[in-house]
Amino acid sequence: AFHGQMGMFVRALTYMLSHGADGLKQASEDAVLNANYIQARLKSVMTPAFEGYCMHEALFSDKGLAEGFTTLDIAKALIDEGYHPMTIYFPLIVHGAMLIEPTETESRQTLDQFIAVLRAIADRARSDKSKELHLAPLHAPRRRLDETRAARQPILRWREPAITSATAE
Repeated sequence: AFHGQMGMFVRALTYMLSHGADGLKQASEDAVLNANYIQARLKSVMTPAFEGYCMHEALFSDKGLAEGFTTLDIAKALIDEGYHPMTIYFPLIVHGAMLIEPTETESRQTLDQFIAVLRAIADRARSDKSKELHLAPLHAPRRRLDETRAARQPILRWREPAITSATAE
């Protein structure tokens, strides 16, 4: 385990040395700017957890989501749009937390694309009479986990799948 951590330390040190003091300051400022940009552009469709500026992460609550929709629905819909979902339900002090941490390397174009996708998902939730977002992800290789069943009947070890004539072909 220690050797795996050493690789992380070497990469972090290499990043710091290659950027230098001025570069690290600029990277930090860019990450803060990106997070505040996301917060400012999304606050009309999502509720920021706190008033004012944020640091390197924009934190939203589920307050103001369309009735019947949850943070999990938003995160799963992002998978269908090709995005890895944001950290959800953390920190625990924010109900339905959605924690978005854009890095310093994101361009304004990629931030705008992400913002447009989140806005479209929020709009779909408001107009989705069929509640299709509850089924997301629809286009991923795996569908939504039955979390209640998984909690009540956990599978704690790997089992060799049964081979049938359909899977053997």
